[in-house]
Amino acid sequence: MSSTFKPATADQVREAVAWAVGEEQPLEVIGAGSKRGLGRPVQAAHSLDLSGLTGVTLYEPEELVLSARAGTSIAEIEALLEEKHQQLAFEPPDYGPLLAGAAGAGSLGGVLACNLSGPRRIKAGAARDHFLGVDGVSGRGESFKSGGRVVKNVTGYDLMKVMAGSYGTLAAMTDVTVKVLPRPEKTYTALVFGLEDAMALQAMTLALNSSHEVSGAAHLPAAAARRSGVARVAECGGAVTAIRVEGPGPSVVYRCNELRETLGRFGETEELHSQNSLAFWREVRNVQPFVEERERSVWKVSVAPSSGADVAINVPDSEVFYDWGGGLVWLSLPTGEDSGAAAVRSAVAGLGGHANLVRAPEQVRASVAVFQLQDSAMAALTRRVKESFDPRHILNPGRMYAGV
Repeated sequence: MSSTFKPATADQVREAVAWAVGEEQPLEVIGAGSKRGLGRPVQAAHSLDLSGLTGVTLYEPEELVLSARAGTSIAEIEALLEEKHQQLAFEPPDYGPLLAGAAGAGSLGGVLACNLSGPRRIKAGAARDHFLGVDGVSGRGESFKSGGRVVKNVTGYDLMKVMAGSYGTLAAMTDVTVKVLPRPEKTYTALVFGLEDAMALQAMTLALNSSHEVSGAAHLPAAAARRSGVARVAECGGAVTAIRVEGPGPSVVYRCNELRETLGRFGETEELHSQNSLAFWREVRNVQPFVEERERSVWKVSVAPSSGADVAINVPDSEVFYDWGGGLVWLSLPTGEDSGAAAVRSAVAGLGGHANLVRAPEQVRASVAVFQLQDSAMAALTRRVKESFDPRHILNPGRMYAGV
């Protein structure tokens, strides 16, 4: 008989995991459940629901640090930070609608466990780079604590780096601490219209290599641009290349003007101001161009920015848009037997990148490699880390790799 454990305290989490270890009963670890469709279907009859672990436990705006229980919603945290003109600088994406769920339902623990980062990653770093401390329960049923409230507070193993991107396969996090940063006064976006993919990548590279402190660089081919909710983007009639600058008002105005002058050699330029600019980057962050095409699978491909355009060329029947200056390629493909896995893996292998399947039917996610295939040395390391934290394979077994 399956059951769901919904603890309200860290001690209850430990007790639930200890029971599972003693009974050798695997657990599916979930927070708000908004990212349940990421990864392979979990091979467990019981669930450990951490959505009852909510609330901010420490917030010191002057020290740029915030702690919260792992089930606390990103929406709640962002609302609190907004009052103090601060933000989560890694720009956590909301994949709820992309995965056929509700918007705004994701938790802080879930974002960190999946190491999800938005367009600002090219400047501010990934979610793991803002992860300062964690309390949790390992797959041994043992409580542990690592890190603290400052960046340079790590002695011994930096467990936050291990937890980030582990998808709940190593531990159930109960409380997390993150670095926060001031929210920019202004956000402007310089637009260039009508560029082919390869030329757009050149334009983004030029902008990123400039002195203008670009915090976002994305390219939407015509099909993706038409789906934008920002009128100037949707109604341009072609592709849109977008370069974001943030900061004090006068500086942003100056840098945006300079970027438009520099990029004018590529094509017609325009700019988005605060609200439209914010709306556009929310769409990029949340993979909005592919949300409504629910019958298609979605892949997240990381390659060298100079190779981004080659991915789409080598994957038939794909729709595409680019983030991170071309280093992140989002692909939408027809959902067949393997959701395009063979074609995507083949294209990426020749470019030295990696690819993860983000959206596909459950039967496809159970039958193909969802995460990038590992070589023998990396696979052995993955197994050793799993054995160290969770020797009986109690937590989210099979979520990332079969048998792990």
